[in-house]
Amino acid sequence: MFKVVSEFEASGDQPKAIKELVEGILEKNFRVQTLLGVTGSGKTFTMAKVIEKVQKPTLVISPNKTLAAQLYAEFKSFFPENKVEFFVSYYDYYQPEAYIPTKDLYIEKNADINDVIARMRMSAIKSIMTRNDVIVIASVSAIYNCGDPKDFDELNFTVSIGEQIKIGDLTKHLAKIGYERKEDISLTGSFRIRGDVIEIYPTYQDEGIRIELFGNEVESIYIFDPMNRKILEKLDRIVIYPTKEFITTEEKIRNAVNEIMKELDEQIRYFKSKGKLLEAERIRQRTLNDLELLTALGYCTGIENYSRHFDGRKPGEPPYTLLDYFRNDYLVIIDESHITVPQLRAMYNGDYSRKKNLVEYGFRLPCAFDNRPLKFEEFWQKVPQVIFVSATPGEFEIRNSERIVEQIIRPTGLVDPEVEVRPTRNQIDDLVNEIIKVKKRGERAIVTVLTKKMAERLSEHLIEIGINSLYIHSELDTIERVEVLKKLRRGDVDVVVGVNLLREGLDLPEVSLVAILDSDTEGFLRSETTLIQIIGRVARNENGKVLMYADKITPAMKRAIEETNRRRKLQIEYNKKYGIKPQTIIKPLNVEIFKPFMEEEKEFKEELQNVLSLKETLSMEEYIAVLEEEMYKAASELRYEDAARLRDELFEVREKLKKFAKNKAAKK
Repeated sequence: MFKVVSEFEASGDQPKAIKELVEGILEKNFRVQTLLGVTGSGKTFTMAKVIEKVQKPTLVISPNKTLAAQLYAEFKSFFPENKVEFFVSYYDYYQPEAYIPTKDLYIEKNADINDVIARMRMSAIKSIMTRNDVIVIASVSAIYNCGDPKDFDELNFTVSIGEQIKIGDLTKHLAKIGYERKEDISLTGSFRIRGDVIEIYPTYQDEGIRIELFGNEVESIYIFDPMNRKILEKLDRIVIYPTKEFITTEEKIRNAVNEIMKELDEQIRYFKSKGKLLEAERIRQRTLNDLELLTALGYCTGIENYSRHFDGRKPGEPPYTLLDYFRNDYLVIIDESHITVPQLRAMYNGDYSRKKNLVEYGFRLPCAFDNRPLKFEEFWQKVPQVIFVSATPGEFEIRNSERIVEQIIRPTGLVDPEVEVRPTRNQIDDLVNEIIKVKKRGERAIVTVLTKKMAERLSEHLIEIGINSLYIHSELDTIERVEVLKKLRRGDVDVVVGVNLLREGLDLPEVSLVAILDSDTEGFLRSETTLIQIIGRVARNENGKVLMYADKITPAMKRAIEETNRRRKLQIEYNKKYGIKPQTIIKPLNVEIFKPFMEEEKEFKEELQNVLSLKETLSMEEYIAVLEEEMYKAASELRYEDAARLRDELFEVREKLKKFAKNKAAKK
């Protein structure tokens, strides 16, 4: 049974939100609900209490590793007696397989796997299949190709006390599901034999398993600590699970090899019919080499590209993913849905674009297309009941929700900031006066501008007139960006100026003023969602105030201001009714929270470079389509500087395409 352990009781809007969401799941049987919770209203606590009351296995999907790690830590503290698992991409570094036709350059897949995360993924799969009280915190990797759940379930085996089993048969079982015999006990996915004792070190748990035989009879089974050899638990029976997500039977390997050979013959005939003899020979050699390894070892590099043949899927059928390991009755929570939903939508097309050249030039069979993430429509069909969670839910969430539950009142009593619109004339002088007021109170300010040049110039101007200021933009490396934020929180600087101050993923309770220059400029930097998110940056300080400098009120500004004022009115009325005095959140400067942020920024930079590198591999039309998709994806994830760089690249390529078309027409 799920049981929340917390020193806090539900307060503010939390009791109402919990009651309505639970009623929607258990009584109304709503498939889709949205929790519209303002920043700082305790949405994670509400999610935890909902899980406790509905008592269903739960998958929580987060937009990135950083937020997933934060949620994982919070849910672990809320559910110490239950199983909380972590399922994100296990790559520390990932360079996808690619081919650049213009340079005739093939790039092999290159990846660094994080063994700790790989073990956590295996632990998550095992827990889903063996427990009801499981919560899995996942990134969007939850919709990527995973092993067949039937294989994982059928290949495990049970050992019981009193059972007759030969040590040779036991080791064959272990080898069949991926365990290797080794003497190094620090290696997971291995086993070693000492006389009549077998010690097994699974990938899905930290503890070892010791099986003691007397002749051929299982005499005892223990769970033990590999470090100090201490026995932790004595068991009557144990189920041993495979070491990897992708594990299969000998029969499936034989069937897959036959199907791969058929597809190879078809592809060779296709290439020859098109006069592509080089491609025909290339795919023949590469595939036969893979089949030789598969037959001999049961594994080859890039085996996931043949997954359709192992799973028995037809071309185009969706792959198995983490969702398929859950039973039918489970709950899905999509956190920060305004970011996560666009991400889920974008995954399939990006993956397809990268594989197209590999197939067309004979480096992969067409079945590689089926080693992919789910299309959004496929994902949506698999989700039984879902709760979207966001302060700014998108159109998809609002349109599909059978109930939207608001969580406007914060347990702290803090209210949304006051928003003022001021003219752009003399805006810098006006801003300086406001910053001086903030500085006298010992608080801080952040200013958002439209370009990197503006950020640098404004920061320099503030320094010249005696206000300590620093700027943040994409040309600063990750460590420099983190240092700027630390200085702001410590009070070493009074103001930080930046193009995008939403991606930092950090709470800044010391900030009581947010100034938005050029608020009336249309675009993703000043959309309704962005403006509400920027306003939320100052919602953790009792003196919170937002200044929008503009000469007209755009529809996005109007909606953002109206929504903020609506929330603010409800919060003030609640505080008056119950005699609550808002107090600024006091939060220690925890240097550790910057680490995942730094890792995430590194991932985003690599992702951007991977996208831009496609310029050499795709036609201009295809490259434009990829740039558009990635630009909107970056904007939806609030990575506005990346989005702006992709936008500039998009404009440049479009101009080249226009010139090319014009020259072609002129020649005709």
